[in-house]
Amino acid sequence: MSGEKDLQTLLKSMKPEHKSGDYVFCKVQKLENLNLDEIAMIFREDEAITLILKKETADKLNLEYSVVMSWITLSVHSSLEAVGLTATFSKALSDHEISCNVVAAFYHDHIFVNKKDITQSMKILNSFSN
Repeated sequence: MSGEKDLQTLLKSMKPEHKSGDYVFCKVQKLENLNLDEIAMIFREDEAITLILKKETADKLNLEYSVVMSWITLSVHSSLEAVGLTATFSKALSDHEISCNVVAAFYHDHIFVNKKDITQSMKILNSFSN
């Protein structure tokens, strides 16, 4: 199944879910000596490898980070070809001065917001299905 493409259907059925825990973005040059089961997401950039992982794991590994984030998953299976979903929810969040970092994976979109903004973010995202 390739996922939903219709923007209105996506917005009404995105059902945001707050994943428990505190998450951070860190960078490393190599993945060796890391337990990949402790890392939520990995992205290789020219400058470094970005890791998204639980704060306590980053602390245990003495990795630097700048902000503690909360993780929201949109439970709707969105198509990688869907147009407008990210723009719509990121605009709604930015209208409330909430920064979001988005990762689009095969099945779902994942949104990372500052931990202090999680309650307001969930309220905003849930408003689309009302």
